[in-house]
Amino acid sequence: MKRWQIATLVGGLVLALAVVNALVFARERLLRDGRVVLLELAPVDPRSLMQGDYMALDYAIARELTTAGLGNAVEPPRANQDGYAILALDEHGVARLVREQVAATPREAGEVALEFRRRGQRVGIASNAWFFAEGTAALYEPARYGELRVSDGGHALLAGLRDAQFGRLPAR
Repeated sequence: MKRWQIATLVGGLVLALAVVNALVFARERLLRDGRVVLLELAPVDPRSLMQGDYMALDYAIARELTTAGLGNAVEPPRANQDGYAILALDEHGVARLVREQVAATPREAGEVALEFRRRGQRVGIASNAWFFAEGTAALYEPARYGELRVSDGGHALLAGLRDAQFGRLPAR
């Protein structure tokens, strides 16, 4: 190989590693500094033979968004229309849907924007599954809330699960 080919290969590798590290850093920062938002769960407990044990998560707010839509009576929402759920939080951080809109702003003081994806009749919010070690399913049966960390721009990551008394369930 010629020097310029080696330099190009090394440069591409360095660039790829820099991009991956930047994404990891951004997600770790969101998990550390993001606003805590609790979404009520409607959990189902399937078992995946290929992936091990996990809990499929369905958020109550996602069901509300499925029926609400960004459209109006004249123009229903498009099947693949993404948007932002604007939430109000109670004293425990539990979210209540105020409205949905196409952008994260405008918002009133105290409201939180949460990005969602609408695909057909399904609305996706953050992660829809919580994976755990085989044989530990009983630890997660009391889950009633998904603990999300949300950025100011509405991006969210699932950080954990909480029980009915808002206590954190064990990490994976």
